[in-house]
Amino acid sequence: MPALTDPFAALILVSGANGFLASWIVGDLLKNGYSVRAAVRSEDKGQHLLKAYAEYGSKLQLSIVQDMSIDGAFDEAVKGVEGIIHTTSPVHLDARHPKEMSDPAIAGQMGMLKSALKHGSALRRVIITSSCSAILDTVPDPTKDTATVSESDWNILPVEECERLGSKASGLAMYSASKILAEKGLLLGFVEEQKAEISWDLTMIIPPFIFGVRDEERPQPELRDVLLRDVHGRGGPVPRHVRFPGWIDVRDSSTAHVRALSAPATGGERILVCGGSFVWQDFIDTANALSPRSPNWKPLAKGTPGQAHRAITFVATKQKEILGIEYRTMEQTTRDILDDWAAHGW
Repeated sequence: MPALTDPFAALILVSGANGFLASWIVGDLLKNGYSVRAAVRSEDKGQHLLKAYAEYGSKLQLSIVQDMSIDGAFDEAVKGVEGIIHTTSPVHLDARHPKEMSDPAIAGQMGMLKSALKHGSALRRVIITSSCSAILDTVPDPTKDTATVSESDWNILPVEECERLGSKASGLAMYSASKILAEKGLLLGFVEEQKAEISWDLTMIIPPFIFGVRDEERPQPELRDVLLRDVHGRGGPVPRHVRFPGWIDVRDSSTAHVRALSAPATGGERILVCGGSFVWQDFIDTANALSPRSPNWKPLAKGTPGQAHRAITFVATKQKEILGIEYRTMEQTTRDILDDWAAHGW
């Protein structure tokens, strides 16, 4: 399949480029020699990228896409690019019906591919960030039951819940269904229907919870607020389980997206990228076990040491066979996070 072979001659479009993961991807692409077209909703949202990566000069450019759900939103952005890393999906957290969540998600991803088909004459590969919610649902009792999941699985339960309950479905089910329907619409719908016209291939990268330090000055992501609360003991008892209990360091997730551009075998694949299973207590135990400990770290919570049940086992062989990634350990990630928090007084 048409992998990218010369990063120094390739221009890559990154959507949602000011996001937590995407901003790391922008930096990794630049460091690997690629030129980057960073799609953001406004000039203001792209300024921190231009500042953080000023040393790369004209190799980083902004493309303003105010509403990705509008037909043709990416028509200009895709022109001249050899690769696309599409990390963003519209999420309407105040949705009152599943279609209010799923329709924009599907339209946004379909819109990118339609623009690529019409105007991406130089395009060779499209990487789309999916979610573990597309492959797994929780086990019946996460305190004692177990399940095994891989890239071959599809999570159908949220879709069924949304079809059955409509506006009474849970917000999590609406979100998960939007990711599942969008991914199926791309892989089993658009790409299959248009395969005679498409000259590029499509890869899905499926990450779980993404943790790690920020790459530059930006507000603290909400998920880090959750971890901050638990590790410092600011939120009461530590939850005993995690709905989607997989984790990865943001830097490793970024590496997976960048390597997927040039690895020939990624074309047409769904690739689960996961550092392992976890419960919230794992990060607390890991933080307390770290030595030496920085004097700038704030007091750490204890939780319930040794809480060890893992509800989900992830089988993610493609990430090693195709991408060859060696993941950071929880100890490495936790130390870096604590140092980052200390530097900001959190």
